[in-house]
Amino acid sequence: MPKPLSYDLRARVLAAVDAGLSCRQAAERFGVSPSSAIRWQALRRGGGDVRPKPQGGDRLSHRTEAHAGLIQATLAEVPDITLSELKARLAGQGASVSVAALWRYFRRHKITRKKDRPRSGARSPRYSEGARSLVRRPARPRARAAGLHR
Repeated sequence: MPKPLSYDLRARVLAAVDAGLSCRQAAERFGVSPSSAIRWQALRRGGGDVRPKPQGGDRLSHRTEAHAGLIQATLAEVPDITLSELKARLAGQGASVSVAALWRYFRRHKITRKKDRPRSGARSPRYSEGARSLVRRPARPRARAAGLHR
């Protein structure tokens, strides 16, 4: 997305309009679109600010943050709850949040959802051979000289 035009440029275009040029002439002089000059003039007439508004960023996290106490209380009550279960519990208490918003909330607050740490005894003995086969063993000597083919 392109950056907004600077406040300095906007002020110069509007100063030229105040000096007697039309919005289209001022726009052509400063190399901006006529619609921008017309929009800036209308904003100024309406008493608004012609400064560029901030772009990007998170504009929805305040909705999830408003329910932070409820989220923390539910996590304390049921520590191994899944995100979809947490969403359902919050909806039952009047808080409407999505699973994605809960995920971003946890990431922002560095709350991890891992239920168990991996450890060596977690697998059944049947699969232990697979892990041993990954250990690097010394290479066996070759029967033939390298580079000779039959």
